[in-house]
Amino acid sequence: MRRSPLFSGFIYLLLGGLFTYFAIDHVQTHGWSIFSYLLVLLATFDFGSGLKMILFHLKYKNKVKR
Repeated sequence: MRRSPLFSGFIYLLLGGLFTYFAIDHVQTHGWSIFSYLLVLLATFDFGSGLKMILFHLKYKNKVKR
């Protein structure tokens, strides 16, 4: 069974939030390090991918309705 882009988008947004939380926690306890920057980078990619997939789902859904 294939997952819809909407479901995948929400999973990516959830992972982006999780990586953001870990990055904030790591910076508060250890300060800025390469690991902190890596977590921020991963969160950025996940938020971007999630939004892109959700927008794709909405565009595809509107196109199919017509």
